[in-house]
Amino acid sequence: MPLAGRATEAGTARYAERLQAGATRTDTGHFRAALGLTVSSIGAGTYLGDLSDEVDARYRVSLAEAVRLGANVIDTATNYRAQRSELAVGRAIGDLVASGEFRRDELVIISKGGFISYRLARPSDSVDYIYKQFIQTGVMQNDDLAGGIHCIAPAYLAQQITWSLRNLDLRTIDVYCIHNPETQLAFVDSATLRNRLQLAFVQLEEDVAAGRIGCYGVATWEGLRRPPMSAGYVSLELMVRLAREVGGEHHHLRLVQFPLNAAMLECAKFRNQPINGKLASALEAARDLGLTVAATASVMQGHVTGRIATSLAAAFPDLDSDVQRALQFTRSLPGVTVALTGMSRLEHARENMEVACYPPAPEQAQRLAQMLAR
Repeated sequence: MPLAGRATEAGTARYAERLQAGATRTDTGHFRAALGLTVSSIGAGTYLGDLSDEVDARYRVSLAEAVRLGANVIDTATNYRAQRSELAVGRAIGDLVASGEFRRDELVIISKGGFISYRLARPSDSVDYIYKQFIQTGVMQNDDLAGGIHCIAPAYLAQQITWSLRNLDLRTIDVYCIHNPETQLAFVDSATLRNRLQLAFVQLEEDVAAGRIGCYGVATWEGLRRPPMSAGYVSLELMVRLAREVGGEHHHLRLVQFPLNAAMLECAKFRNQPINGKLASALEAARDLGLTVAATASVMQGHVTGRIATSLAAAFPDLDSDVQRALQFTRSLPGVTVALTGMSRLEHARENMEVACYPPAPEQAQRLAQMLAR
């Protein structure tokens, strides 16, 4: 039977208090108020890894360890590893709750939909798979599918939420994101994407009302890093306006994800987002629009080298590794609530969560960002 409940203000505060009272945790600024909850400044990502039982098992163990060490935010998506990552997240949560170590209301689960998702393995004939799974069943029309890879049609998103709930073995997903909507702009014009986003937000508001999701967001990769008027550019202000049009002032668009790290600084430094008649960075625009920010690619998938590695070492000398310093940089940037990073191995979880023992260093992070952006 799916696990009932969702993250709550009381539950996430209880989690933070318990972790802060532990032998290796003090109130270091690791926990932050966002989404009406208390969330960890470091969240566990589940993007990378082969489509294998071995990787599934590793995720199950490492995610549980990350939660034990202070990460109460877990990020996944239907298309990550052909739904295997969602399944691993569900098993890790199930293990933690069944053991009595944690409760469902203490954990914040984020998932996403938009890309075509396969089941456990990639099919030999993806066209036949898409036709039988989605078009023949009426989940989408041919014209809804952008480039054969991406769809945000309402019925498709509703189905993907159902799949995610099944995989995660949950009654409610705390945050559900539209995954890289800018992907559509390689195949349709901006007016078409606007209409599709509006219809998608209508569906997501209905899923909030039905209790299937707690709120929703937008996860981007390129869209918020590009110059205005360029191909693939998206506007946060426009997306919030669309959410207001369908959900009113009390709409449930609450979170945005974008890549932000010492090598990818656009969302912190590039003023490309119109907000209140001026141009601001995506990080500033999110703040002014009341959106919680979850930074992705926080440690550059572990590829920290050259000038960046040297600069991080100088800025954060107390930390032991390049990965830890990169994570400290991202979580310390003012405006970032959660820095997401992959935790596919037990050693990754332990190394990443050691950073939670250190207070964020916003002044060092801002100085370093200024220097690296030159």
